[in-house]
Amino acid sequence: MNDRAAIEQLARLLGIEAHYTDTFGQSHEVSDETLLALIGAFGLPPDPAVARRELAEQQRRAPLGLRPVHLVDAEAAHPQLVLCLPDGCREIFWACRLESGEERSGRLAAASVGARFAIPLPAGLPLGYHRLDLEAGNVAARLSLIVAPAHCHLPAELGPDARSWGLTCQLYALRSTSNWGMGDFADLARFAGAAGSCAAVTLGVNPLHALFAAEPLHFSPYAPSSRTHIDYLYIDVTAVPGFAEDERVRRLIEGERFAQTLAAARSAWFIDYGAVAACKRPVLEALFRRFQMHELGAEGAAKSDLGQAFRDFQRDGGQSLADFAVFEALHEYYYREGTGFSWRDWPASVHNPRSPEVTEFAAAHHDRVEFFQYLQWEADRQLAAAAATGCQAGLSLGVYRDLAVGVDPNGAEAWADQELIAPGASIGAPPDAFNRAGQNWGLAPVNPLILQRQGYAPFIASLRANMRHAGILRIDHVMSLNRLYWIPSGMEASAGAYVSYPLDDLLRLVALESHRQACAVIGEDLGTVPSGFRETMRSAGVLSYRVLVFERGQDRGFVPPEGYPPLAAALAATHDIATIKGFWLGRDIAWRRCLDLYPDAAAAAADERERSRDRRLLLDALVSERLLAPERVGRFLSESGDPAYSTELGDAILIYLARSRARLMLIQLEDVVGEAEQANLPGTIDTHPNWRRRMSCSLEELVSGADLPRIAALTEEGRMRSAGG
Repeated sequence: MNDRAAIEQLARLLGIEAHYTDTFGQSHEVSDETLLALIGAFGLPPDPAVARRELAEQQRRAPLGLRPVHLVDAEAAHPQLVLCLPDGCREIFWACRLESGEERSGRLAAASVGARFAIPLPAGLPLGYHRLDLEAGNVAARLSLIVAPAHCHLPAELGPDARSWGLTCQLYALRSTSNWGMGDFADLARFAGAAGSCAAVTLGVNPLHALFAAEPLHFSPYAPSSRTHIDYLYIDVTAVPGFAEDERVRRLIEGERFAQTLAAARSAWFIDYGAVAACKRPVLEALFRRFQMHELGAEGAAKSDLGQAFRDFQRDGGQSLADFAVFEALHEYYYREGTGFSWRDWPASVHNPRSPEVTEFAAAHHDRVEFFQYLQWEADRQLAAAAATGCQAGLSLGVYRDLAVGVDPNGAEAWADQELIAPGASIGAPPDAFNRAGQNWGLAPVNPLILQRQGYAPFIASLRANMRHAGILRIDHVMSLNRLYWIPSGMEASAGAYVSYPLDDLLRLVALESHRQACAVIGEDLGTVPSGFRETMRSAGVLSYRVLVFERGQDRGFVPPEGYPPLAAALAATHDIATIKGFWLGRDIAWRRCLDLYPDAAAAAADERERSRDRRLLLDALVSERLLAPERVGRFLSESGDPAYSTELGDAILIYLARSRARLMLIQLEDVVGEAEQANLPGTIDTHPNWRRRMSCSLEELVSGADLPRIAALTEEGRMRSAGG
C-alpha cells in the first residue's frame, strides 16, 4: 500500500473525507498535508500504521464491542443490539434501568459461541434515556440506551395545512428609550407582545449564548464562550429584584460618571458594548450583594422564595453551571492581571477544571463564582418572562431561538471539556460563490469519537439549553449533524477537509429533545449541502431554511411561490446577507468594493452584472404574480439600469414570499422598517460594524407606528391566499 492509500484509509476510519465536491460541482482532492494534520487533531500519531493499530486497540478494549451509547428507533418493531461475545459464552444477562427508575432484567441463551450476536432489546421501551447493563461470560458492559422518535415535534401552527408567519430580530440591535445602549429582555417582552398582537406565531432572536463577561469586545453571537448559558448583557437591570429599593444602586446611577457613560451608550450610533458593560456590571454587583443579604442564608440556605428559586437553579444547573461560573471568575481574575484573553494563557495549574488549584480558587472566590451563577439565574428568569409575555399576547409558538454551530476555543465550554475539542484545527466553509477564498470561523471543532464516548451528553445539553423558553429552535449550519469542514491551524480556509459526524444518532437526539421540550426545529441548510441531506431533514420533520435570493430555477429565475417546499421557513434575508433594500440597492456589493474584499476588479464587475440581472428577474417574478403591474416596473430601474427602491417594492417582495407553500414565513425586523444595512458582512471582522448596528427607529416608534400593522396585514392576506390555493 502506497503512502497516499495508507493515509486515505486511516482518514476514512476517522470519518475524514479525502475528496469533496464544492457548490460549483467541482471535485477537490484533499492534500496529504491536510489529512495528516487532521489525523493529528484526533490525537493520533502521524504514522498511519501506528495510528491504525491504536484505533484497533481502542476498539478491542470496548467491552463486548459496544459503543457507550446506542440509539433505538421508538417505532422499531423488534429492536436489537449486536454484541461481540467472548469465547465460551453461552448466556447473557441483561438489566435495564429506565429513566423513570423502573428496572427490567432477564437472561438470554447465546445462539453461537465466540461470535457477533444480536440480542433483542426490551420491548415497549418509553422515549428517553435509559441505562443497559450486560454480562456475557466474565465480561461486563454498561451503555446508555436512548429511545428516540424518527420525527421532530410539529405543532399545529406548522402542520400540513398551516400558513403561519413570524418576525425575527437581532435582540441587541433593538433601540428603546429604556434600555441601556443595547436591546434587552424587557425590549424582547415588549416586541414579543406587539408581534403576538399582530397575529405572528413566533419571534426569532439571534443566539443568546454567553460571551466573555470580562472582555465585552468579543461580541459575535455566533462565536460564544458557552452555548449552554446566556449572555448577561441582555438582562434589564431595572427589572432585577431590589433595583428600586437599593440605596447603593440609587447612588451609583445618580453619579455623574455613570450618567455620562449611560448617555453615551444610549446615543451611540453603533453599540458600545464596553460602555453597556460599564453601566450594567457595577449595578448588578450591588444588586447581588443585596440579594445575598436579603434572600440567601449561609451554606446554601435561603431566606425567601426568591432565594430558594436561586438555590434550586444552582442545584439544577449542576456541574455545567458550576464550571461556567468558575471559568467566568478565573477569566475575570487573570484578564485583569493582564495574563491574557485565553485560558491557555493562564498558569498550567488551572488549565484542568478538576485540578486542586481550581478547587482552591473556587473556594477562595466563592462569592464571585456565585455572582456569575446569579447572573445566569436572572437572565433565565427574564427570558422566561419575555417568552410568557409574547404567548399571552397571542404569540402561540413564543420565542424562536438560535443555536450557533460552535464555540470559541478560548471560552468556558472549551475549558470545561478539553477532551471534546479537537486541537490544531478550526471549523469553517470551503470556497463558494459568496466567499471565494473559503471561510475560517475560528470555532473549535468537536471530536466526533469523543462525543460518542461521552454518550452525546454535550450535544444533548446544548439542545436542552437552547430549547428552553422557546417554541422553535433554529440550528445554524445544520449540515454539522452530518459533516463539518475542518481547517488545520496555520492553513488557508481553502485547504480544509470535511469530517463526518454520526448523522442518524444526532438527528434522533434532536427529534427526542424536540418532543420533550415541545419545540419545533428549523435547520439552516445554506451553503454546500451534501446530496440527499435535505431529504433526510424533511423525513425527520426539520423545516428547511429557504431564502429568497437562493431559491432559483435552472434558468436562474426566482422560484415561484408554489415552488417552495411545504416543510420550510421562507424568508427574504438573513443576518449574513443583504436586507431587501440593501439587496436592491447593492449595499453589500458596495461594502465589498469599499473594503477591497474582491480578489480583482473583474470579480466585482461580475457581481454587479449578476445583481443587475437578478433585479430584472425579481421584477419579472413579481409581475408574474401580479404583485406589480408591468407599467410600474420602470419605477425601479432607470434607463441606465440604476436601481430605485420604494416601500411598494419591498411590500411586493414580502407578499410574494407570503404566498409560498412554506408552512412558516419569517420577516426580519430590518425589512419591516426598510433598513439598507445588514447585521453581519461575512469575510470581515473589524472593518465592518458586524453585530453592532442598532435599529434606526426606536422600539416605541415601531410598536406605535404603521409599519408593523401594515406588514402584518399584507402577510396575513398572502398567507391566507397560499392556504386557499
